[in-house]
Amino acid sequence: MLFGRKGSRGGTAVAEAPRELAAARDLADRGDLDRAIELLTDANRASRALAVEREIRRLTHIAGIRAVDEADQDPSYADPAGELPEPGPQSRIPELTSDQLTPGLLRAGVLRYGCLLVRGLIDREIAEGMAEGIERAFEVRERLGPGESDPDGYYDEMAAEPPHAIVAREWVKDGGGVLAADSPRLYFRMVEEFRAVGLRSLIEGYLGSRPLISAQKCTLRKADPDVVGAWHQDGRFMGDVHSLNVWLSLSRCGDVAPSMDVIPRRLEEYVPTGTEGTVLDTQVAQDVAERAAGEAGIVRPIFDPGDALLFDHLFLHQTGSDPSMPNPRYAVESWFFAPSGFPAEYAPLAF
Repeated sequence: MLFGRKGSRGGTAVAEAPRELAAARDLADRGDLDRAIELLTDANRASRALAVEREIRRLTHIAGIRAVDEADQDPSYADPAGELPEPGPQSRIPELTSDQLTPGLLRAGVLRYGCLLVRGLIDREIAEGMAEGIERAFEVRERLGPGESDPDGYYDEMAAEPPHAIVAREWVKDGGGVLAADSPRLYFRMVEEFRAVGLRSLIEGYLGSRPLISAQKCTLRKADPDVVGAWHQDGRFMGDVHSLNVWLSLSRCGDVAPSMDVIPRRLEEYVPTGTEGTVLDTQVAQDVAERAAGEAGIVRPIFDPGDALLFDHLFLHQTGSDPSMPNPRYAVESWFFAPSGFPAEYAPLAF
């Protein structure tokens, strides 16, 4: 099963769905983007169609642009609330299940530990299906020629609305990733699964505003054991943002596959970058990371398929790998932003 929910009505046949597309475009032309997207989403659940998934992607992009343009005030993060569990003995991070998670508890975890670990955010079987879908997307991308698209929707590059542009695909590819928005089939299923477990309301409560996804910062990843990590804080290259990252593991990692090396404490500012031992001016050297960690130390958590790590743009981390590991790691990295704190150079997608 590729990236699907058992018992789903969604099929695999690709149809054009002309009536639904015409109705949705009429709604969009009249300014009702939410209803247009909802109409197409319902149609695609019943019988998936690449043309519908492309139009959902286009309309959510237009809705995202509108949300950024109309944002007129800075939202506030949720107030920290609730009692955090004791950190896990191996991860040294508080570990919760999805039914325990609230915006206030998430904020409390970020402010104290820099992150929160959620066990079983999505079902293991669904996570493993996502990993199979990512492998398929990688394979399809390799065999397509310039400008070609996959009729099954595993790889079909998103065209951003001017003045937005997506120009970093080769860099993403070299880093072991496919932009989720470039795989309309997988992107649709990802959003469906995230909403099914309540992420939309959780993130809206956490950010204090309806969240947007960035096309450039939502990535389907495959990390081989020989990948070299680089310490970084994502805010260094995103600017003044209002953010939350949901890093979702789709395979067992941390022992048999690359995981993440993390510093389980809150950093309130950016640490020095570009010092001796780094390649890019946004990277943090190992000795700088060790000093920033202090007594908290550096941890490499072990994740099972469906586990997630939630953190923001100040969190210091890197890919944690070892060439002796036998397996690659599959994951989804999905950054969410409040419209008024959205990175100016990125293409927004309504969530």
